Amino acid sequence: MKVLIIEDELPAVQKLQRLLMEIDPEVKIAGNLQSVEETINWWLHNPHPDLLFMDIQLEDGLCFEIFENTAINTPVIFTTAYDEYALKAFKVNSIDYLLKPIDRDALAAALMKYKTIFTHHDYQRKLENLIGSMQSGTKERFLIKIGEHYRSVPTRQVSCFFIRERYSFILTEQGKEYPVDYSLEKIEKVVDRVQFFRINRNFIINYSAIRDVISYSTSRLKIILNGWQGQEDFIVSRERVAEFKEWMDR
Repeated sequence: MKVLIIEDELPAVQKLQRLLMEIDPEVKIAGNLQSVEETINWWLHNPHPDLLFMDIQLEDGLCFEIFENTAINTPVIFTTAYDEYALKAFKVNSIDYLLKPIDRDALAAALMKYKTIFTHHDYQRKLENLIGSMQSGTKERFLIKIGEHYRSVPTRQVSCFFIRERYSFILTEQGKEYPVDYSLEKIEKVVDRVQFFRINRNFIINYSAIRDVISYSTSRLKIILNGWQGQEDFIVSRERVAEFKEWMDR
């Protein structure tokens, strides 16, 4: 079993490595990364491990930025000194959440949980099934916070989902923008793909909100969306144009 440790505190890395070898001598450490940027770059150019151990707060930000900027399907055991991120952690690929200082018995139990759910040969399939069971059907509404208040916005009333300065937002039919606690990768998986389409890395649009589609160049399209007041243009990326046309023509 290959394990990648994402942790910026050297003593914590050394302790985790020692405990892992005590519990399971067959564990192979694929490396130790210390930042969000380093992890994203590593993930794009290296074979993926079987399991991640990940601290929440890294030297250049929160680890959740990693999931927002790259596709990670590998199961994760979070190791952190803070318990307030537990709910957010389980919205990604978390199978356990261990508080520092790491307890040997708790770590052993987390490894056993991993081995029970995943095997060397089929952990990817089981992870997809696990995520699918948690996300069965399409998401009907999104919870947003307005000041001290919460409300649910029906998904059908969302004109688009978009990223701005690494945070995800929704635009409603009324032209209102609200932050949401989901990455676009997660949103893409839970919305109705007949109704919503991801035109590029920053936008997922609702068919009902499209006012016009314009030929932008020989190989790209520009979308005019109802209610949009932002400065960004809705440009269908070159590699998605053919799929977008099929989506529009269904």
